[in-house]
Amino acid sequence: MKRFSTGLTNSFRAAWRGIMLAIRNERTFRVMLAAAFLVIALVSTLPLATAERLTLLLLTGFVLVLELLNTMVERLVDLLKPRLSAYVRDVKDLMAAAVLVAAGFALLTAVLVFAPHIRALLSSL
Repeated sequence: MKRFSTGLTNSFRAAWRGIMLAIRNERTFRVMLAAAFLVIALVSTLPLATAERLTLLLLTGFVLVLELLNTMVERLVDLLKPRLSAYVRDVKDLMAAAVLVAAGFALLTAVLVFAPHIRALLSSL
């Protein structure tokens, strides 16, 4: 049992190290993390339906995971093919596009969910 818990501890330690690496080195991840904290604050304070809360939290997590995958793919491509080539540029651009599309739809969803609640809150003041 001790071996299992040691392995699990090491796995969590490695995951935490990866998160900290992304925070320290990836500006886009920091921006998205700040947006995630804003979403969490709004989800915690506004009277949202459970489905709205879940949708926003899932989309937020998805965008953060996709940004981490983007960073990983960029580093892997640089490692495998250090010289810039059209293929390397295309892979990086496609990953960036995937993150942009996901973030755009997450933002649109957030606006559609939050707008009525914020409008109601402002009108009651």
